[in-house]
Amino acid sequence: MTLAVSRIIKASPRALYRAFLDPKSVATWRPPAGMTARIFAFDAREGGGYRMAFDYSADDRSVRGKTSEHSDGFEGRFAKLDPDRCIVEEIDFESDDPDFRGTMRLTTTFEPVAAGTRVTVLCENAPAGIKDSDHRVGIESSLANLAAFTE
Repeated sequence: MTLAVSRIIKASPRALYRAFLDPKSVATWRPPAGMTARIFAFDAREGGGYRMAFDYSADDRSVRGKTSEHSDGFEGRFAKLDPDRCIVEEIDFESDDPDFRGTMRLTTTFEPVAAGTRVTVLCENAPAGIKDSDHRVGIESSLANLAAFTE
């Protein structure tokens, strides 16, 4: 599955790029609505990576997590870091369910435009267990959070 989601954010490519590489910033904006983040490791360099979990709200019992009942744990690697232009991440979910296995690739680009920066997230090879519509909503939510964090 390939999915692309874009949003124009009133911030510079530099500010947005930095928000992706600071663990405290990531914990603030990256989890979609209804989730919080726990970051266990974060090495912001090309070839480095991270390990984190997104936890579902205690009030939301309608969704089951990929790793545990209310959590999506995952590891990511920074395959490419092109400052202020592009970040390529390779992500593996921690799950016993074969529908959530495989390495997903996220390519985020930062393109200066008159109103700020067009941020585009291209997702390739998402696990079969992630519905396209749910994934789109999650990425849109994260980009809305990023806008609120940086604008």
